[in-house]
Amino acid sequence: MSLIRYADAELPTAHGPFRLVVYRDAADAQSEAPNVEEHMAIVRGDVAGGTHVLCRVHSECWTSEVIGSLKCDCREQLDAALARIAAEGTGLVVYLRQEGRGIGLGNKVRAYALQNGGADTVEANLALGFEADARRYDLAAAILQDLDVRSIRLMTNNPLKIAGLRAAGVNVASRLSHWVGENQHNAAYLAVKRRKMGHHPDQPGQLSALSTARARKS
Repeated sequence: MSLIRYADAELPTAHGPFRLVVYRDAADAQSEAPNVEEHMAIVRGDVAGGTHVLCRVHSECWTSEVIGSLKCDCREQLDAALARIAAEGTGLVVYLRQEGRGIGLGNKVRAYALQNGGADTVEANLALGFEADARRYDLAAAILQDLDVRSIRLMTNNPLKIAGLRAAGVNVASRLSHWVGENQHNAAYLAVKRRKMGHHPDQPGQLSALSTARARKS
């Protein structure tokens, strides 16, 4: 896939002003269809030519970010990344439309049904015929290259994400821990990510205030 910059504008957010840069596949650049897949960079400050730029590469999670699902920590991770970038004054979130670690919304919900029957997140993906993590990182590499970001400090707990970005040509200078807490509904899921997917443990066990409040309402 060859990405091109399609739209670019400033917007106010709960974390202050950010610049939103939207990317499309070059083949869809002239399409006005509403369902064309679009990826984004959410940028604070001047990142062009930057080294050791604070960065989060984040995959879409409609269930968490839109309807407030408590089964994962994606919404909290996105909020925490934006808050951290806002506090530093410069950085970006590369937001990729890769729902369900790359399997799509419908298959993600099918995987949830299997999890409700006792499978964990890895077992569910494998049972549906997918990899445990089917995401690709050449998309993020293309966006970072377009923005002329030379190297990044990556907010992540996932060593496979670091490896995937480096394989795609991204200079990941360092990793910053990005655990945001857990609740009663996602604690087992996060444990599987540490145990089966190799996520760095750092400090995973603390209940975040937001996660706790959301869990109490469920």
